[in-house]
Order: sequence, then C-alpha cells, then structure tokens
Amino acid sequence: MKNAQKYYINSVNLNAGSDFPYLVLDVINDQSYPRNPGFQVMHWHEDLQFIYVLDGEIEIKTLDTSARINKDSGIFINKNVIHLVNKKTPSCHYNSFVFPDYFLKFYFGSPATAFVERIAGKEELPICCFPKAMDWCEPILSALSRLADLENRKTEFYAYEVLCLLSTLWLEVCRNIRLPDKNADTVMSARMQKFLQYISEHYGEDISLDRLAESANVSKSECLRCFKTSMQTTPYKYLTEYRLSKAAELLKNSDEPIGTIAGCVGFRQISHFGKCFKEKTGFSPRDYRKKKVTLLET
Repeated sequence: MKNAQKYYINSVNLNAGSDFPYLVLDVINDQSYPRNPGFQVMHWHEDLQFIYVLDGEIEIKTLDTSARINKDSGIFINKNVIHLVNKKTPSCHYNSFVFPDYFLKFYFGSPATAFVERIAGKEELPICCFPKAMDWCEPILSALSRLADLENRKTEFYAYEVLCLLSTLWLEVCRNIRLPDKNADTVMSARMQKFLQYISEHYGEDISLDRLAESANVSKSECLRCFKTSMQTTPYKYLTEYRLSKAAELLKNSDEPIGTIAGCVGFRQISHFGKCFKEKTGFSPRDYRKKKVTLLET
C-alpha cells in the first residue's frame, strides 16, 4: 500500500515541528477545529490516530474496508493508512487524536519500542474498532474519554497528563489486539492505484473519463463504481480536489503568478479557479498566499 500513498493527500500534523506534536481535532458535523488537510477526502497520516465519538455516528473507509462507530465508541487508525471519515447522522461530534509513535517509546533503546512496533505501521491492521458494547474495550474507551476531557480543562500539567494517558491507552491496545493474517490487495484497490497514478501524472492536462478508465483497462461505468465505492466521490470531484491541493502547494511555495498556477494544475479559466479555490478554503488564491493558511479538504 506504500506505493499508493503518493497518489493521496498526506495530512501533515499541524503541530509537526513543535516540541509537542500532539494534535486534537474537534469535529462537529462538517467542521473541523482547527482546519486540517485531509478532512473529508481520502488521506493518510505519518502519525498514529485514535478517534472517540462524542455524539452521533461516523464511518471510516479505507481502500479495502469500512467501519461504523457510534457514540461513546472509538477506533484506531494505523499510520500510513489511506482513509476517509464521514458523518452518518445529521448531528455528529468526535475528537481525533493524532501523534507520532515515538511518544510511546519513552527513550532510545527502550524495551517499550518492541510493543509499539508490534502494531504501529503494520499493514495487517489498518484499523481497529472499540465498540462500547464490548467489555474488553472499556479501559481503551475510558482513556479516550479522559483525553477528550483534558481538552476542556487544560492545566500546567496538560502535556504530561496527555503522555501518561497515551501510554495507558497503548498498553490496553497491546493487551487486547492481535494482528490478523496479512491480506493481498483487492482488485478494486489495484484499479484505484492505477486511476490515481494517472491523475497524479496528468492532472495539469485535460482528463476525460474515457482516458481515466483506459488507464486501468476498465469501462467508464466501472471507473465510476470504483470511485464511488472506495472514495464516495466521483472522478471529476476527486480531480478537482487534487488540482486545488496542488495549487495550494504552489501558492505557498512559489512566486509564480496566480494565472500561471491555475493553468499548471489544469484550470483553463482563472475565474473558475478562483471560485473553486475560495469555496474550498474560504480564501481567494491571493489571500491564501498572503496568509499561508492550511488547505481545508472537502
């Protein structure tokens, strides 16, 4: 699956580079606080991720599977796993906890490292659900609930409390999780890799549904079905999202004129580019470049 990652958005931890790269996203309905790259599109993290549902129900989709998680339940999403989180009820509230696995290793050469590497990054365990109905999940859900509570009552000991709770959480995960047998990629995920590779190599060109389907030697209807099943979107919408993400990178990291950037990522009319970009981020391309804000994925 590592080969597929380059075709999806790497949702970088907003606190990466700080002395405490622990990120908590408070997601209410369709809004993430703070705004985070990868929200509502297929993406992946270099970090570990836990989600705790405070209200409603969410669905987590990977390229090969999906799971639904309701109130007071949780889920673990392994690092480097391509996934998407969707709300499944009109009212939905959850916290997402994102952090690097070295938080759990204590120190260089620590015996704790083996317990982290037993699970972290293993393709055999992309996700693991913690339903509230299962007794073995109670200690895990208790730790997740306490992490959520900490966000509402931060003290001078906040960082240390977080680290202690994360270690407790991981200990319970290690006690209760065993890796399943490694499965081969499905036919659909192999096709999706071909589609997304084609988009990543040709997004600056005019891409038709015919050409996209041909890249995986399938029909147009099968191409549409793959996108709908795997990503809950259409090829056109994904292509637009991909182009906008590339435009955001260029706006932040280059001095190229906005019109040139629009053409480079596949927009033939600068007015259409500006409209789509503002709908996506809440900022015009010019203001985005000035503020260097993080692109919000739809």
